[in-house]
Amino acid sequence: MELAARLKPIKPSATLAISAKAKEMKAQGIDVVSLSAGEPDFPTPEHICEAAIKAIRDGHHGYTAADGMPELKEAVIRKYRRDSGLDYTPAQVVATCGGKHAIYSLAQATLGPGDEVIIPAPYWVSYPPIVMLAGATPVIVQTDRGSGFKMSPDQLREALSDRTKAIIINSPSNPTGGIYTKEELAALAEAAFERDVLIWTDDIYEKLVFEGQQFHTVAALKPEYKDRVVILNGVAKTYAMTGWRIGFLTGPENVARAVAKIQSQSTSNPCTPAQFAAVAALDGTQEPVEEMRRAFDRRRLLIMELLGKLNVTVDPPLGAFYVFPDFSAYLGGRIKDSAGLCAYLLDQAKVASVPGVAFGSEGYVRFSYATSDENIEEAVARLEKSLANLG
Repeated sequence: MELAARLKPIKPSATLAISAKAKEMKAQGIDVVSLSAGEPDFPTPEHICEAAIKAIRDGHHGYTAADGMPELKEAVIRKYRRDSGLDYTPAQVVATCGGKHAIYSLAQATLGPGDEVIIPAPYWVSYPPIVMLAGATPVIVQTDRGSGFKMSPDQLREALSDRTKAIIINSPSNPTGGIYTKEELAALAEAAFERDVLIWTDDIYEKLVFEGQQFHTVAALKPEYKDRVVILNGVAKTYAMTGWRIGFLTGPENVARAVAKIQSQSTSNPCTPAQFAAVAALDGTQEPVEEMRRAFDRRRLLIMELLGKLNVTVDPPLGAFYVFPDFSAYLGGRIKDSAGLCAYLLDQAKVASVPGVAFGSEGYVRFSYATSDENIEEAVARLEKSLANLG
């Protein structure tokens, strides 16, 4: 049987594929250290787990509304009022089956053939495929270390066209850990709103910021921005709840209702006990979040110190839990590109990483420091030895 034509240019997620291969090697008894997965290594906080257990014991086993139960929507509304001074109505909120599902459903609800979406590179690996699966065209704006891997208003204006439907902003960034300042976001918003486009802001790493940095979301910068911005978020990274699969989006009511319609005909509601857990996460104590943030900060400094022993160029990430060093000094000889380098490192050093080409930036490699100090130390020691053999 011939498969759908829209699948032909789509490749599996590079991060998930590499993570799966590392797990397969471990299952075979191979000693692999994985720095590939964007997943906190902490357990989900106990009070969140207890909320799910209570929901199950209380008989909450059935469907909820397709776009999320009222209790979770109200918790999301309280979160944005508390954190960003934003007021949303339940009709402007959709709970989804994870943060990726929120982005996918948003694309399906708002994009079609002929539409364009501007995506700064480096980008999260799934942005372009999600846009393409909706029949639209990703327009990639290349950034570099000189700008902190951040798109400028001039670059944005140059990329805008009559076909531009949306712009994706991810701050803090996966893979670079870069953060846009309030002033930088405002300048991008002014450039974007010169045309009738939506800003999609992926705020999934909002709580993971370092060195006194402040997180800002575009929708909160000016009152008139709120109706032109869709905020994409979830509980996965902040609360170590990757497997619970609860995301949410907030935005203009017509957009949110369109996403809800897509969801009603695809997944229906997110997992019911997981929704109760997400309420506990958003409304409960935030101390575990701060404890995890401090641990990530310590690991960030550790991996930066250790990478300093290698012949790489890297700037300190200011958010998320990734570092994105430039490995160009090791390319061009036996190893031609970042994909080849990561394959070599997995084979020779038994260290799993993700090539920069998967994020739209050749020559770089992404390492996740969402793992133990011991794993970071062992991984970089192995890298040093294997890279020396390339000399």
